[in-house]
Amino acid sequence: MRILLTNDDGIHAEGLAVLERIARSLSDDVWIVAPETDQSGLAHSLTLSEPLRLRQVGEKHFALRGTPTDCVIMGIREVLPEKPDLVLSGVNDGANMADDVTYSGTIAGAIEGTLQGVRSFALSQAVRRENGRVVPWDVVETYAADLIRKLMDVDLPDGTFLNLNFPNCEPKDVHGVEVTAQGKLDFGLTIDAREDGRGKPYYWLRFGERKGNFRDGTDIQALKQNKISVTPLKLDLTDYSVQDRVAKALL
Repeated sequence: MRILLTNDDGIHAEGLAVLERIARSLSDDVWIVAPETDQSGLAHSLTLSEPLRLRQVGEKHFALRGTPTDCVIMGIREVLPEKPDLVLSGVNDGANMADDVTYSGTIAGAIEGTLQGVRSFALSQAVRRENGRVVPWDVVETYAADLIRKLMDVDLPDGTFLNLNFPNCEPKDVHGVEVTAQGKLDFGLTIDAREDGRGKPYYWLRFGERKGNFRDGTDIQALKQNKISVTPLKLDLTDYSVQDRVAKALL
């Protein structure tokens, strides 16, 4: 099995090293094409206004000055000798669930792999704040390989990929795996207005406290219950339930 890895936290991110160890427990044919720098929050964006600079940093390891989407395209179309059997994107430093999947570069890596006709999974590890940011990487490293082996045999429709989120707890405290739907969080970004040394304004986008609909069966609730969340996501954004209503309005 040939596996292509990417992420949005950058080529030197700890989560990518974790993902490589996971992938190497599944296959000896592992390739990495990851962004040169942090590309978090860029979603499924392409670099069209400047060239893509590719740099080999090791055997089958490449850094690209571009987005996660660029990385998967370059990996499949330029770097790898043949199309991979699996694209793994992550492991993201922080969960990617509910509405946040629309912003996520980690999710975008799996989206692009799916568009290219390759089975694709996004992996993210929930974090906690205890005297700083603490990421329990041992959770995803303990459970991901076995989970991926099982999911490789699932018959996924064209245009569908899987979003895997691992809970913020000790590995021994994980309470199983749940197949979930996307939850709903309120809008969590605030604007932090500041002034530079010349008195001119600039702004930071900042995540504040967020409230959500913690319904059973959602990714949010699964992680709250220390479960691994597996959410099937699809590329078709059509809302079939309102097609007839829109058509009638145009008569």
